[in-house]
Amino acid sequence: MTTQNTHPVIPSPGSGRPVGAVYADRGASHYDILLALMCVVVILSGIGGSKGVLLGTVPGIGIDLITDGGFFLFPLAYILGDVITELYGARAARRAILMSFAMNILAVIAYQVIIWLPGFTDEYGTAKQAALETALGPVWIIVLASVCGFLAGQSLNSLVMSRMKARAGERGLIARLLSSSGLGELVDTIIFCTIAAAAIGITTPRQWLEYTLLGFLYKVVVQYLAIPVTAAVIRWLKRTDPTYQARLRESGAPAA
Repeated sequence: MTTQNTHPVIPSPGSGRPVGAVYADRGASHYDILLALMCVVVILSGIGGSKGVLLGTVPGIGIDLITDGGFFLFPLAYILGDVITELYGARAARRAILMSFAMNILAVIAYQVIIWLPGFTDEYGTAKQAALETALGPVWIIVLASVCGFLAGQSLNSLVMSRMKARAGERGLIARLLSSSGLGELVDTIIFCTIAAAAIGITTPRQWLEYTLLGFLYKVVVQYLAIPVTAAVIRWLKRTDPTYQARLRESGAPAA
């Protein structure tokens, strides 16, 4: 009885026979994980941002604490942008920003298709249709605000970080995180709040000012408080990414 070899034999190149499945090497980089996280955070922020939130009123001065439902998520997008810029540079950060908003736009198109599709006509079906239109209908305005604000703010944030790193090298990480965050968040918040105000029900200049001021202060405070953790994560990623360590050895720079 003849025993058949079940293991595939990969012929030499040029033999004319199939060589089996060939795949590109993904490498050991963490970039794909960081990119996926940023895409998810940006999409969820767009959904949450369509809801106006009133946290209360400051006693004595009567200032309303107005924000939106995505306020607790959006600083994470900037933190991820800082990490990507520090590890992979401004070009990789721009790629992540553009990919995040391409996915956000795809999500908005999907929401509109879901709304347009004919639903059940019973009481539950019509109630659900109305809820979807109310919840997901204005999201495109939030996405437009996010695209304009985040592209401007995060691009400025990445530019400041990359320029400072070009001058200081591996030193001065904390200073880079402090300097870039405030400037980027200010530009982002003004643009975002101006466009998004109508979608969440803001109708007066005072409400816009309260919304913008709280949004800016909150984002900057969260990012500054998170800087020790952000810096620790960046240093760990640098140590564990063999491609980063290889570039350090090639450049002769001290180990990260």
